[in-house]
Amino acid sequence: METAHPAEDATLVLLKVEEAARRLRIGRTLCFELIRTGELESVMVGRLRRVPADAPAAYAARLRTAQRAA
Repeated sequence: METAHPAEDATLVLLKVEEAARRLRIGRTLCFELIRTGELESVMVGRLRRVPADAPAAYAARLRTAQRAA
């Protein structure tokens, strides 16, 4: 039996940046750039940067809305 990848665990509340990048099918560097510019929501937990589990889907939804309006 194949185990689910941690980034696909529906019980996670916060994702590592690499897990968020994997969900968006983008690279880690681009994911950090989206965080830096505020396009992808993130929070600090101590010294760790984390992305709320619903943030990648929200980012994708905003992209879709923007492209429909163009």
